[in-house]
Amino acid sequence: MSVFKKLKLKNYMMIIALIGIWIIFEILTGGYFLTPRNISNLFRQSIFVSLLAIGMVWVIVLGHIDLSVGAIVGLSGGILGILDVWYNFNPILSFIIVILLGAVFGLWNGYWVAYRDIPAFIVTLGGLLIFRGILIGITKGTTIGPLSDFYEAIGKGYVNKTLGLVLGIIASIILVILEMRAWKRRKKYNLKALSLKLEILKLTVYISLIMAFVLILNSYRGIPIFSLVMIALLLVFIYISKYTVFGRYIYASGGNKEAAIISGINVKKITFIVFIINGIMAALAGIFLTSRLDAASVASGNGAELDAIAACVIGGTSLMGGIGNVFGAVIGAIVMSSLDNGMSLMNVPMFWQSIIKGLVLIFAVWFDIASKKRD
Repeated sequence: MSVFKKLKLKNYMMIIALIGIWIIFEILTGGYFLTPRNISNLFRQSIFVSLLAIGMVWVIVLGHIDLSVGAIVGLSGGILGILDVWYNFNPILSFIIVILLGAVFGLWNGYWVAYRDIPAFIVTLGGLLIFRGILIGITKGTTIGPLSDFYEAIGKGYVNKTLGLVLGIIASIILVILEMRAWKRRKKYNLKALSLKLEILKLTVYISLIMAFVLILNSYRGIPIFSLVMIALLLVFIYISKYTVFGRYIYASGGNKEAAIISGINVKKITFIVFIINGIMAALAGIFLTSRLDAASVASGNGAELDAIAACVIGGTSLMGGIGNVFGAVIGAIVMSSLDNGMSLMNVPMFWQSIIKGLVLIFAVWFDIASKKRD
């Protein structure tokens, strides 16, 4: 058995594809794409879609879809702008209020899907129209800004470079501890596990990527503040998915709903909670986008639901349910942002950008289906 087969190279195909995209754009842009400044801009652009994709993964794993997240992004941003600019609310208080309202929006969707058995496509399509209409009504169709210094800091600020380096080292240490603990557990119970040499090789690659990420961003302005929020949430969602009963229930419900019900899993409750979480993530994305733009606009979030769904699918989430992971969704979001960023640097017309992104989405799904058939 080859080293590549042992490492299950197929599981890392999206990362390999991402690196390939970067190399192509680096060549086509004459060496500008991989400059620290552009990499920093790329990751800042990807945070928005990543936040939406992290929340969307569990919805799709359950076999549902949420078309309202883009409208929730816009409405959350509009409410934030009203509280912060028109009424001068305390920034922390307005932040909390918007997050709670995001949970309410998700609760609205989840109630109709989980307890009234209305297809999620219809419920969230209706939600898209409702939330977008509310946004236009409460803002009177105007752009609201600029925001207070607090939101400018979280939207455009960067972490101190020394602190960023320390955080990178801490993240590397935690990764080694968790990976080695998992490796020892698999060995203890005679489960399939890599040899010690391959495990060390894998960890070396991971640590190299973490430190390269920190050093490249530090060579410009540092790590964007909100990227730390996104990374923290990513780790939380990964932990819940892999190591908690709730996470296992999500995948069991999406993989075989009838079997899950027979096993005693409250599928309705799981669905309800997942939609609430998705609403919170959309509200958080709305806060970030509004902070980055330093204004709330009725156009904010338009089409964002499609980018989030595309990021999940490109990252390996099956629209049939039961399969998907948040890390893959974030990689998918970075792929989407890389395509946008690279084609913009090349001054590719917008219609070609849309066509190419659509082709990439179709190819990613085709590749996933073809690989499963070979297995």
